[in-house]
Amino acid sequence: MDHIDLLETKNRELRTRKPLCLRVCMAAGCMSSNGQAVKDSLEKEIRAAGLADQVEVRRVGCLRLCCEGPLVASDPKGELYQKVTPDDAHAVVAALKNGNGELKRGDLQHPFFSRQMSIVLENSGVVDPERIESYIAADGYQALHHALMEMEPKDVVDTVFRSGLRGRGGAGYPTGLKWSTVAKTSGDRKFVVCNADEGDPGAFMDRSVLESDPQRVLEGMAIAAYAVGATQGYIYVRAEYPLAIARLNTAIRQAKQLGLLGGGIFESGFTFNVEIRIGAGAFVCGEETALLASVEGRRGTPRPRPPFPAESGLWGMPTLINNVETFANVPPILRRGAEWFAGIGTQQSKGTKVFALAGKIQRTGLIEVPMGMPLRTIVEEIGGGAPEGNQIKAVQTGGPSGGCIPANELDTPVDYESLVRLGSIMGSGGMIVMDQSTDMVDVARFFMGFCMDESCGKCIPCRAGTVQMHALLEKILKGQATLRDLQRLEELCDMVKNTSLCGLGQTAPNPVLSTLRFFREEYLHRLRSLPISPGIPILPNGSHHGPPVAEAAKT
Repeated sequence: MDHIDLLETKNRELRTRKPLCLRVCMAAGCMSSNGQAVKDSLEKEIRAAGLADQVEVRRVGCLRLCCEGPLVASDPKGELYQKVTPDDAHAVVAALKNGNGELKRGDLQHPFFSRQMSIVLENSGVVDPERIESYIAADGYQALHHALMEMEPKDVVDTVFRSGLRGRGGAGYPTGLKWSTVAKTSGDRKFVVCNADEGDPGAFMDRSVLESDPQRVLEGMAIAAYAVGATQGYIYVRAEYPLAIARLNTAIRQAKQLGLLGGGIFESGFTFNVEIRIGAGAFVCGEETALLASVEGRRGTPRPRPPFPAESGLWGMPTLINNVETFANVPPILRRGAEWFAGIGTQQSKGTKVFALAGKIQRTGLIEVPMGMPLRTIVEEIGGGAPEGNQIKAVQTGGPSGGCIPANELDTPVDYESLVRLGSIMGSGGMIVMDQSTDMVDVARFFMGFCMDESCGKCIPCRAGTVQMHALLEKILKGQATLRDLQRLEELCDMVKNTSLCGLGQTAPNPVLSTLRFFREEYLHRLRSLPISPGIPILPNGSHHGPPVAEAAKT
């Protein structure tokens, strides 16, 4: 397929579109709320009204405001209908014709929409994720064509490097630097792997991208493969994402049929194939060496590094691993240029970040915002604050590997360095809001229980340490602990953090450490030997006067 064919496909798709369109969210959230029945009812009502030649009912991915699903957007009227039921189909069609109809409408000028900036999600809720022609009509595969026809591999690497894109899987490693390492490393074969093993509680960013815009991820992987010299790609996705898997399979099949995957892409000498590997849901397989072991058919446990996968990955060959969101950023960077992307965000954190906004907040859903936006803007303006007039107490970022940020730190900009300074991390993008009713010790216990259950058991610090920390948190919650137990908990946090083999164990103490740092009084209130009044005075920020816990325990 050459450039003329690509343009012809785009123009043919645009010519066949009807004057009016109803975009029906068919991502997993809306599907679980009867979204398919809504789409079927709309199609039936449009036929009954004799409007089949004027109105298209398009299946699309996530329309973002998940708490109000099922969602239907109308074009060109620019309406968003919320909590649509199959019985609402007549009213939706009436509204499309004359603006009437009793429907719950969303405000597209609300900060939930107006404060977002779409790069990764620019096609989400717009293209049909099961039709490659819909993606091509949105300039899909133009970036890959540009790379193959007009750029050398080293130029692609340099563009990604200059853009400042950092890995969106959590660690924030410079993407261009990782690509450069793989490109420079010699090997009989090279591989590109997409990490779609999204396992953080409350996180659904990668799942939504795969359900909404799978071709975008395939194009990003193909560009990466050309840049580093790989010919084979794997997408490692957890079995709990059946809709994402189905749409990926459809996307791969269609891309092969049009010559956008396989041999001689765009009649060039470049060959790239992609296969899906389905994970069984082990959280540890989000760690890259454990993921690679699982792709190879072995038990998914991590190994010591170095060597890093960029030098010795799948079957000992150089392997590039990035997550879904990272690959989805690549096509627009090549289309619009490195300088465009580098102009968004902060000095060290470029571009945008996709978050799954959930918890005790009025508007839950999928958001994409520029790096550096204050956390307060996200939770109070975009998310609308806590419901029922409650006060926000903390925001947890980074999943089980992250930390809890107190309300008095909400003016913190959301970037890699700022979150680390508060004892949290960006993570893959889960963001859980908590109100004043939340028990922070219980939150720490929940995440420690998750890490305990998900530990692969390979190294003793994580295998045994998480069990002991969980037991101590249980003891504290039951009011059976002493100051000495709190000291043991802190000592175990230090040991597990500094001696575990992989990132799961190294970051497992983060929720405990952050809640101890900012909400220490909630721990101290529960200690049998330490009443809150005569013992260690508590300051408003949660710290305490007097000797550290280790010293106080000796007295």
